[in-house]
Order: sequence, then structure tokens, then C-alpha cells
Amino acid sequence: MPKAFPKEFREDVIRVYRDSDASMAQVAKDFGISPSCLKRWLSIDDRKSASPSPSGRAANGSEELREANKRIKLLEQENEVLRRAAAYLSQAHLPGK
Repeated sequence: MPKAFPKEFREDVIRVYRDSDASMAQVAKDFGISPSCLKRWLSIDDRKSASPSPSGRAANGSEELREANKRIKLLEQENEVLRRAAAYLSQAHLPGK
């Protein structure tokens, strides 16, 4: 049975593949997964994003929502990096260090 990857890892791999110009094989190699695994994750993600919304919105609205969600994820990642940097730098100023 293949090992299960965390959901966040799968989402990161999919995001990196879609945001870069690298080939599927290269992205898969960089993350230590097989190209067929990445292809399967992409098809699952496509099916999830192509599923009809309950309100029956137009494709344009779903595209805007997808872009907004991408931007939110990016901002959350940037926020986490800044939070970790602040914690690291605050440790440098503790007495006795």
C-alpha cells in the first residue's frame, strides 16, 4: 500500500505544479513522488474544482473564487513565515543567550 501524504503536502505540490512552468515529471521528482501520483492528485483536484456549486454560479465566479483562495493561501503562508521569524528573532534577545 502506498504511503499516505498529508493533505497540505498534496495541496502544496499541486499549487507548485500549476504556478510553475516545470514539467510534471520534474515537480514530482522535486517532491519525491511519482509522476503518476501527481497526475492522479491533479485529476482529483480538477474534479473537485469542476463540481457544480449549489448556487449554480457561472464559471467566471468560480474562477474568481479560485484565484481569491490561492491568494488567501499565499498570504497565510507568508504570515506563518513572518510569525516564525518573529519567534526566532525574539529568542535571540533573551537574557543568558
